[in-house]
Amino acid sequence: MFAVLEHEQVLAMSASAAAAGVRPGMRRGGVLALAPETLLCERDAGREQGARDDIALTLLQYTPEVAHAEEDSLLLDVSASLSAFGGRLALCRRIRDSVQALGFSLQLSMAPTAQGAWLLGRYRRRHRRPPLPRQRRSLGMASMQRRLDALPFVILPAARPYQEWLTGIGCQTLADLRKLPRAGLQRRSDQQLLASLDRAYGTAPEIFDWVQPPQTFSAWLELPDRIEHAEAVLFAARRLILQMTGWLVAQQLAVSCFRLSLEHERGRQAIAPTPLEISLAEAAWHEEHLLRLLKERLGRLQLEAPVIALRLQAMQVVPMLPPTASLFPEPGGTPGAYARLLELLSARLGSENVLQPAAQADYRPEIANAWQTAATQGHRTPQENRRALSPARPFWLLQAPLALAVRNHRPFYSSPLRLLAGPERIECSWWDGVAAVRDYFIAEGDDAACYWIYRQRSGDDIYWFLHGLFA
Repeated sequence: MFAVLEHEQVLAMSASAAAAGVRPGMRRGGVLALAPETLLCERDAGREQGARDDIALTLLQYTPEVAHAEEDSLLLDVSASLSAFGGRLALCRRIRDSVQALGFSLQLSMAPTAQGAWLLGRYRRRHRRPPLPRQRRSLGMASMQRRLDALPFVILPAARPYQEWLTGIGCQTLADLRKLPRAGLQRRSDQQLLASLDRAYGTAPEIFDWVQPPQTFSAWLELPDRIEHAEAVLFAARRLILQMTGWLVAQQLAVSCFRLSLEHERGRQAIAPTPLEISLAEAAWHEEHLLRLLKERLGRLQLEAPVIALRLQAMQVVPMLPPTASLFPEPGGTPGAYARLLELLSARLGSENVLQPAAQADYRPEIANAWQTAATQGHRTPQENRRALSPARPFWLLQAPLALAVRNHRPFYSSPLRLLAGPERIECSWWDGVAAVRDYFIAEGDDAACYWIYRQRSGDDIYWFLHGLFA
């Protein structure tokens, strides 16, 4: 099953120009004679090709088989994608939304052959026919052939050079063209005419040169106007995010770090671009999640100068992980959901304000129970972090040990403390000049609260300290 997407190249025309008699296809002199104040914009073939390349890169997220076709068209082989995206209608809707999000209009058609889909879409575009009924949006081979038979033969590009001759012998439709003797038609035209007919009707194989994504992703977008507020950058940045999503899916990769550079003035008053780097706790490739992180970061950004262009780069990528094969979901959410929460909080509050415990290889509790930013920790869950710590140690450590009084040979903290478990002896850190010689105990007060205390030995003297609290 092939889908054909055609980029509209019809120039926009105001109502006043139309009222003055201006029509598409007129020469510059005729337009200016009718409406001298008309603003004419030259076509830029390079930018049009760049737009088609951007659309093709975006659509790689729906199928790896995308090809450029004649007359500003794209061909998509979606045979293997229909079930993955919920059927024909759902896939067409997603393709249309993605292209419109890039800022382009399109004509979409679907048929069993690529040439057949192209002809049906081109005819509907030229004649501005209403869309097909929902139940007939996609065609079977026999239905497609009947519809092709009714099309004017001039819709076929290979037949246009012979339009006058074919019209003179009574040809009007593709069905009339197919009824002509093949040998005589081939002698009076070229092989491309018959080959195009055979490919359209499914009697000859179709060979395509599929679009190959680049090895690295870096996309640039010039803005139509200056942007002075960071929140307004998101609308334009979505175009670049869509392209990166298509590239990631085509390469079977997920991004763990990407950078959006906000470019400012150039020339004598040039200002260095503002880099906006986003690191993910867990690599991702979904457009919605990447946009949400970017939105949070832009919401905290204060622009120093207006933005005139954007550049998006995938800085770090990893292979895309397959979906979990677990039959039952993990209680309390999946590790991926926890990682996305950390990423969202880091983007909103700043990575330096979102911390999580990270066990270090040291016997001293104040060093072993360290904190670091969630973005650099990876996608460890809180349960995994707790398992990394000793189960006999409390989750809450004091910033500095608190010296305890001793009454009747027992440590005292609001009440005499009763030793429940211990000792856990620690003798270490002689290598850095601060030796730690401690015996740790779990103690209980009269209020049934549990404390983590230690006894420090210094010669014949013994001192008690409170180091942590149990929940």
